Amino acid sequence: MPDTKRKQKSEVSIIGSGRLGTTLAVALDASGYEIQSVVARRVQRARKAAGFLPAGIQVLAAKQLHLLRPADVLLITVPDDQIAAVAAELSKLAVNPKRRPTALHTSGALSAEVLTPLRKNGWGTGSMHPLISISDNDDTLAGAFWSVEGDAPALRVAKAIVRDLGGKSFSIRSKDKPLYHAAAVMASGNVVALFDVALEMLGECGIDRKTARSILAPLIASAVRKLETKDPAKALTGTFSRGDLETVKRHLAALNGNKLADALQLYGLLGRRSLTLTKHYPQITEFLKSV
Repeated sequence: MPDTKRKQKSEVSIIGSGRLGTTLAVALDASGYEIQSVVARRVQRARKAAGFLPAGIQVLAAKQLHLLRPADVLLITVPDDQIAAVAAELSKLAVNPKRRPTALHTSGALSAEVLTPLRKNGWGTGSMHPLISISDNDDTLAGAFWSVEGDAPALRVAKAIVRDLGGKSFSIRSKDKPLYHAAAVMASGNVVALFDVALEMLGECGIDRKTARSILAPLIASAVRKLETKDPAKALTGTFSRGDLETVKRHLAALNGNKLADALQLYGLLGRRSLTLTKHYPQITEFLKSV
């Protein structure tokens, strides 16, 4: 029997076969979308991504974009600094006016404006960025929030894809994309970096990194669970929430004594921010200004 569910969904081509591109291709295929083509800078990378998908998918290197099969939707998942060049190359392709295609890039910091060459050539253009950390191709996209923006037809397509992937979409102004993405980095990438600093500190205590990860992971998980239901001011616990100046002094002495410069600067900066949440203990705020 024909796969009627698949025929109701759009045909999709993926430009960029990195972690996000491959994860998207696999998730879309599982959701009933027909993956037409997979493109990567090197054809070997595209073949690797296509290996997770049904047979018969067109595999191309970036220099072969002119051979791309027609598709309803093109997802551009290349690094930010390559999107403009990809858009310029794709704009050379002929467009069927009766079947207006949609191009969506997945950059968090760039708006649909980077796809202007395609828009001028009759494409719907937009962006859809997942607020989720993708570290492996088998990571799930279900439950993720996606920021979407662009023209009205592209927004409809992006929202439908997000819904079919089991996610939720929200829209922001195009001009706010860089600030939005900086917030995402603050909540994810910078938290990972902060975790690494904490591992370094435990290393000075004689604890190896593997053990330190095991020790700290439940602690950070408990903080995340609190933030799921509480405002940061209510979720804050520990030294700064109690206004424990003497403990702060001991912490700073230990950081100075072990010459942990990055940790010292972060402790002072984040400590001052923690104190703005409590709206108390001005004496500690003044003390930390010297850090």
